[in-house]
Amino acid sequence: MNDMSAPKIPFNKPVLAGRELDYIKQAIDSGQLAGDGPFTERCEQALLQRIGGASAHLTHSCTAGLEMAAILCDLGPGDEVILPSYTFVSTANAVVLRGATPVFVDIEPETLNIDPVQVRDAVTDRTRAIFPVHYAGVVADMDPICAIAAEHGLMVVEDAAQALGATRNGRPAGSFGDMAAFSFHETKNIISGEGGALIVNRSGLSLRAEIIREKGTNRAQFFRGMTDKYSWVDMGSSFLPGELVAAFLFGQLEKLDALNNERIAVWNRYHAAFEPLERTAGVRRPVIPAVCEHNAHMYYLLMPDLDARTAFIASMKAAGITTPFHYVPLHSSPFGRTCSRVHGAMSVTDELSDRLVRLPLYPGVGQNLDRIIETALRSAGHG
Repeated sequence: MNDMSAPKIPFNKPVLAGRELDYIKQAIDSGQLAGDGPFTERCEQALLQRIGGASAHLTHSCTAGLEMAAILCDLGPGDEVILPSYTFVSTANAVVLRGATPVFVDIEPETLNIDPVQVRDAVTDRTRAIFPVHYAGVVADMDPICAIAAEHGLMVVEDAAQALGATRNGRPAGSFGDMAAFSFHETKNIISGEGGALIVNRSGLSLRAEIIREKGTNRAQFFRGMTDKYSWVDMGSSFLPGELVAAFLFGQLEKLDALNNERIAVWNRYHAAFEPLERTAGVRRPVIPAVCEHNAHMYYLLMPDLDARTAFIASMKAAGITTPFHYVPLHSSPFGRTCSRVHGAMSVTDELSDRLVRLPLYPGVGQNLDRIIETALRSAGHG
């Protein structure tokens, strides 16, 4: 029986982790609130220390980072980019905004990441780039993807929105491709409300990335004394975050390991508790390849079918617990059908997107875990 007096448990809850408010005050006191100030630089250096790369460029969103990457790939009409359909719309929008065509391929059933076999089969003479997505903080199988790209002279842009702190074979997410975009949206492991970053691993792209982020001007070079004036030298837009956003983000970045460790502890509790569902209820838990260290960005369950998922979400909602499903595949979306093409069958994407449901996972949710787990087991038909 549902306890109507019990407090509701949201899917996500943004929290302060450290010195965010102190740093915001420092930014205000410094007199610089526009972007590219001291806290922007501190964030960029912290990201480079963790991921590596030639340069880091803080942005106002992961979407902005992906759009910068698409410009740096020189995408245009007639070009194609291979990516999964099971992703957020920003991955494809970055391609469409350049006039290029997203080519959707299927995902692996184990990780829900892009399938390298399907990628290889989708390459044509129009292909210019591959945009793999690291779903749920599990790094995609990047070695064959990068090998395909090298063979055909393609760019690789990692959509690492969910993957900060995750590794594959000891290498951090964001270090495999030519570029990688990260998100600091309030649903991510570390947050700034909105926010993102573009990591550039190909050194020859760093200067142009800096120009594109500054509305197509060489303003940053001017302030470094590299030119006696600044001017409009390339296409670009206003991709910078303000210093208040950067100050908040730096307070979170300092606590990344602690935040990830707390999430991993919650993830492990879920994973152990839901093992019986695989044996008795036809439910599948996440699969983490042995070569991967995930960051516990998300805990999901794959219900037996759409009807079972719908019933599970309704039962959890009645108990005051929010458990949303995730992406509607882009290849079947109204706009996706008009601006993209599909290569091969999308059976895995279609099936798993109908079955997936996400559980609450955020700092502090641990105090509610017993209630969430007990309700989930009951809602899934176990116990």
